[in-house]
Amino acid sequence: MPEGEAFGWYLDSPFDPGSQFETYITKEVIPMIDKTYRTVGSNKGRVITGLSMGGHGAMYLSTRHPDLFCAAGTISGAMDMNWTRYRITEEFAKSLADRYQKLLGTSNPNDQVFINSSIVNMAEVIKKNGLPIIIDCGVDDFLVEANRELHRRLVYNNTPHDYVERPGAHTWGYWQNSLPYHVLFFKNVLKSNGVTVK
Repeated sequence: MPEGEAFGWYLDSPFDPGSQFETYITKEVIPMIDKTYRTVGSNKGRVITGLSMGGHGAMYLSTRHPDLFCAAGTISGAMDMNWTRYRITEEFAKSLADRYQKLLGTSNPNDQVFINSSIVNMAEVIKKNGLPIIIDCGVDDFLVEANRELHRRLVYNNTPHDYVERPGAHTWGYWQNSLPYHVLFFKNVLKSNGVTVK
């Protein structure tokens, strides 16, 4: 369960050389896990999921590195980095703008770095990769509209995926309830890949 810090977004910052989480996860964490533990050392036995910013990270990393994973998921994920579309307070919006400035060198959500890094804009790549995907978000979550938009785009381009909405918000209670569904989803993928223990 690698941490992406408070605002690393699991990508390589084009502005902050100290925030290179895509490289860290793909080039350091995965090889270290495979070296340390008894794993299936290929994408057939590796899945990724996360919540909130980690949901973005799971989808971002699996979309950009389908050779590393066989399935991906997101719980209450920030599928669009454009925070002006979130249902948040003005104070929280200002805080996000400041954090984006430090991470990306811009706080303008219309800049190309926001567009290129947002999962909602990667529907065609997700389709091309063909990984099994599970998307899960509470109906009262401030990020639900971005999840719905990704779902709409995947439906539109005929990308198979599981999409779940249940009552709930951006809370630990919701995430704890969602996790067993993700585990079952991934178990079925791993079983179909022939890598589960009998």
